[in-house]
Amino acid sequence: MRLVRLQGATNFRDLGGYAGREGRPVRWRRLFRSDHLSRLTRDDHASLSGLGLQRSIDFRGLAERAASPYQLPGVVQHSLAIEPTVVQRMEEMASTERELTGPIVVGLMEDLYRSLVNEQAGRFGELFQQLLREEGPLVFHCTAGKDRTGVAAALVLLALGVSREQVMRDYLLTNEVFEPPEVPHARTPPEALRVLWRVQESFLGAALDAIEAEHGEIDRYLTHRLGLTPAALDTLADRYLES
Repeated sequence: MRLVRLQGATNFRDLGGYAGREGRPVRWRRLFRSDHLSRLTRDDHASLSGLGLQRSIDFRGLAERAASPYQLPGVVQHSLAIEPTVVQRMEEMASTERELTGPIVVGLMEDLYRSLVNEQAGRFGELFQQLLREEGPLVFHCTAGKDRTGVAAALVLLALGVSREQVMRDYLLTNEVFEPPEVPHARTPPEALRVLWRVQESFLGAALDAIEAEHGEIDRYLTHRLGLTPAALDTLADRYLES
C-alpha cells in the first residue's frame, strides 16, 4: 500500500513500485515522503517502527522546526532547511491591500517551484548524499509534504529512471490524501487558500521545465547542479531499484 495510514500525518507515502531504469521497480519500504511528523501518536510511532525507519530528512525552515519539533524512536533526524516563502509573499501582498486571487497564488507557486530547483539545488544535492551514505529506510518531509517534498520526490524518482508522467501522477496524489490544517487565515481569501493547500500540474511542471530549459535533460541537472556522477546514479539504481 502506497499510503501509510497514520493518525497524526495524512501524506505519508511509499515511493516504491514505480518502474525505473530498465523497467526495474523502485524498492518498497525504502523511500518515504511525508508531511510533518510532530503530531504522530504512540500508535503511529509503533507503525513507523515496523517500517524500520532509520533517518528523517526535514526540509522545514528553522521557525517551522522550532514550532513543531518531533522525536521518532530509533530515527536520526537531519535538517536540510529550506525556508518557506509563499506565505510570506502572500502576507506582504495582503498588507498592501492587493487582492489575493487564485491566479495570483498560482503564479507565486510556480515561481516557488522554479526557485526550488535553482536556488535550493544544494539542499537537494545533500538529500542525494544522504541516499548514497546509508541504505536504511528513510523519510523526507516538510510541513505539508507537497512542495519542497514534492520537488525532492520528483528528483529522486527521475534519478532512478521513473518517467515524468509517473512522477507527475505521484506528485498529484497529495490532492487525494492530504488534509490541510485548520488554521485561521482571516486575511487570506478562500480562493487563495484553495490554491495554497493543493498541488497543480503546472507547479511541478514549472520546476521540470526550468530544468529542461537550462540543462536539456534531467541527468545533466543531476550531474551539473546536484553533483551526482554517473557512478553515483548507478549506485542509487542498485540501492533503490529491484534487481
